[in-house]
Amino acid sequence: MAEKQKPKRSGKVRLDDLAAAAGVSVATVSRALNDHPAVNADTKRRVWKIAREKDYVLRPGMPTVLSGALATIMVVIPPPQGREGNISDPFYLELIGGIGVAARESRCDILISHIAPQTEKDLVQLMSESRADGVIFLGQSGLHDQFNSLAEANNRFVVWGADLPGRKYCSVGSDNIRGGRRATAHLTRMGRNRIAFLGYSKAAEVHQRYLGYSEALQQSGIEIDPELVLPVQFQISSAEVAVDALLARNVPFDAIFAASDLIAMGAVRALARAGIDVPGDVSVVGYDDLQLARYGRPALTTISQEMTEAGRILVSKMLNTPHSDSLTSERLPTDLIVRESCGA
Repeated sequence: MAEKQKPKRSGKVRLDDLAAAAGVSVATVSRALNDHPAVNADTKRRVWKIAREKDYVLRPGMPTVLSGALATIMVVIPPPQGREGNISDPFYLELIGGIGVAARESRCDILISHIAPQTEKDLVQLMSESRADGVIFLGQSGLHDQFNSLAEANNRFVVWGADLPGRKYCSVGSDNIRGGRRATAHLTRMGRNRIAFLGYSKAAEVHQRYLGYSEALQQSGIEIDPELVLPVQFQISSAEVAVDALLARNVPFDAIFAASDLIAMGAVRALARAGIDVPGDVSVVGYDDLQLARYGRPALTTISQEMTEAGRILVSKMLNTPHSDSLTSERLPTDLIVRESCGA
């Protein structure tokens, strides 16, 4: 007996089609698809099940899940400068973890998008098609001007990143200049005067950390040596290569300020491989205070960015965007966490 074929659908599925299948009014279907509190949970689930079965195309602005959440926040990672942009990067994992903790406390859902916007068109399309209540972008990448343009028409987003000149959008991040200055000043107080800087200075946050490094050296009367400034990606392997090259050129140095903890860990690995003691011969300071930093050998001295607090502020800003035409950006305090890699 031939298998009975399903009848082909003609045209798009409409709200009244869903209403007829669910045995409710069109108004109830519309409310159910928008997760409206006036519709009970059982009816919502039935309507959404039918909508999925019939391949109903959700309109922009409709929620992606039924959760009873007060809001849904999307997390987007633009292609970063000096990073791989992989969500498995320990920095992103800890920052998303902080966002997740804050979202749960606020009864919000978070969605992690696969989209990696690179142009203003990408940003506009993402915002227009997103069903989330708002978007948190982790990093500015090279999109500062594009975010400024987006902010003129849309305020449903917050950016984790540097405080840049002419910024028109809300950004949250650490005080990178102060953090760089504190790290470097700590090394100079220990008597170190040949301090290498490792970081990809084309990235806005790293450039600001370099400015702090430069200020601290100048305040200590130490001249900046261009040979000690190395463009290093946010990767352990990139830092290892850079330190290996520095040693191969016989450039003298007695300390390293790394623009991230991953860079600092790579530097420590390269120094250990060369038989150089940390902190006896070379002191090392990182930036971020990742959980990994405290478990290395030696444990890493670093600048803390308070990821949990960062997540709380980002979520709070995001939830307030519908009620404010302009949100105030915020800089997190940077604390020096002294551990084994730079001695006392």
